[in-house]
Amino acid sequence: METDFLPPHLRKYVVEQHYDKYTPVDQAVWRYILRQLKAFLSKHAHECYVDGLEKTGINIERIPRIEEVSAKLKEFGWKALPVSGFIPPAAFMELQSLGVLPIASDMRTLDHLLYTPAPDIVHEAAGHAPILIHPEFSEYLRQYAQVAKKAIISKEDLDLYEAIRDLSDIKENPVSTPEQIKAAEEHLEIVSKNMSHVSEASELSRMNWWTAEYGLIGSLENPKIFGAGLLSSVGESKWCLSQKVKKIPLTVDCIKQTYDITEPQPQLFVTPDFKTLSKVLEDMADQMAFRLGGLAGLNKAIEAHSVNTAELNSGIQISGQIVEAITDSQGQVAYLRLSGPTQLCYMDQELAGHDKKYHAHGFGTPVGFLKAHPTKCPSTFTDEEWSALQVESGKTTRLEFTSGVVVTGVVQYRLIKNSKTITLTLENAKAELNGRVLFAPEWGTYDMAIGSSVTSVFGGPADREAYGEIVDFIAKRVPVPSYSEQELLRHRHYGAIRKLREEKVQGEKLTEELSKILQSHRSIFADDWLLPLEALELLHARDSHSFLKKQIEEDLALLAKKDEKTQGLINDGLALAGAL
Repeated sequence: METDFLPPHLRKYVVEQHYDKYTPVDQAVWRYILRQLKAFLSKHAHECYVDGLEKTGINIERIPRIEEVSAKLKEFGWKALPVSGFIPPAAFMELQSLGVLPIASDMRTLDHLLYTPAPDIVHEAAGHAPILIHPEFSEYLRQYAQVAKKAIISKEDLDLYEAIRDLSDIKENPVSTPEQIKAAEEHLEIVSKNMSHVSEASELSRMNWWTAEYGLIGSLENPKIFGAGLLSSVGESKWCLSQKVKKIPLTVDCIKQTYDITEPQPQLFVTPDFKTLSKVLEDMADQMAFRLGGLAGLNKAIEAHSVNTAELNSGIQISGQIVEAITDSQGQVAYLRLSGPTQLCYMDQELAGHDKKYHAHGFGTPVGFLKAHPTKCPSTFTDEEWSALQVESGKTTRLEFTSGVVVTGVVQYRLIKNSKTITLTLENAKAELNGRVLFAPEWGTYDMAIGSSVTSVFGGPADREAYGEIVDFIAKRVPVPSYSEQELLRHRHYGAIRKLREEKVQGEKLTEELSKILQSHRSIFADDWLLPLEALELLHARDSHSFLKKQIEEDLALLAKKDEKTQGLINDGLALAGAL
């Protein structure tokens, strides 16, 4: 699998698909879902969906090989790579910004056939991939990923992400106990209740949910489906178009609407066309710290308690946990303080000697104009202007800022990039503002970042590769399920049915073979409705006068009385099998 084009910090999320891990039950679940989806969505999804299934190599009869989907997607400017379950939002967005569709290689269980909160290959391959053939939607998704990459994600977001992932993994693992599920649910509830604010990452997550995941397109009266969450859910694809679900015109205000991944959505947003998605995204981007900069942007980063980057108008980037933005009497940013490992960069490249080990305990720098040139950014000073301020190697300088910050020290070095001074290094330095000591000589070497304003504040470090592992880029793997002897027997029964279909066995021989399988299966897996449904479908197609049909239909009628959900699944299956 080719991953060399990815930055090293993203490669750890890519896994082998291990196609042989899919059981015959998995294949039967895939087949049932895809048959149902294609039948319903050919009428109710955006017109490109069914065409997209074919063009991206999504076949009803078998779970797709992701490398084959990727080969098809290349025609539309995308690749696909297998990942394991949930990956961190920041990693997901960076992959999409590189034109990669991450496809969770895991397969939902029969118990979660209608819907699973965990990403799986039905959702990613049958939901996301087909719509990528539409150029306007494809462009929106790329633009969205570029914007979302810049979003500030909070420590609370990361805690919530971990809680959601743990619950999803536990629910999908067939060996999980009710106690484990309950504990995970309670933990998620506690984390959710402790959320103190809505971060940019949360707002972008909501926008993604109401568009790429649960979006409708067209008119409010007769919308079509394009969101992957709906396109991959038999139940919700039908529910969402009913009068029970409120339809709302899509605007940037969708970011104010929360959602619950474990429940059907009571309202959905409708975009008139795919171009409107990009317009709404622009409205969102205009509200974000990477465009706002200044005090508003810094306050978002401070509130997040996570690693973010402040970029000055000189181009220098300061990455770490921003803890304070001190302002002057006019409310302008006068001094920045960061706590913990900090990195200095220029054009997203770490500056030599300014890694997070060197700045392990934090960083502070004045921002603004000097009294000597109150309207000229210090980064643009000429050598002569710096010299007039005694900023020459070995000399003692006193720099007075219009904000009131005063810096004194012995000049060691002035770093210049593209004709701009971006750092100034002093020894025996002191920085003060109205009597408050911001830096003292005994703290060591003082490195100032030069710039008169904060033009952008964005999520994560500027040079992620050089900065190293941060919390939002942790890679986990979905546990590999272990099967009991009884489960393995179930797999063999499903495998036998699949073999009969693939080998095109017909007539009396088909009835004879199915009778053996069903007799054994019924005695052990009395509640299983999918295998007899597959058998009935074969009989309708290949031995329509078989005595076995009536028996299977009676068995399914009894199973349908179990509950409303099972009844719906069986009736939907019978309709496509030609038995209704």
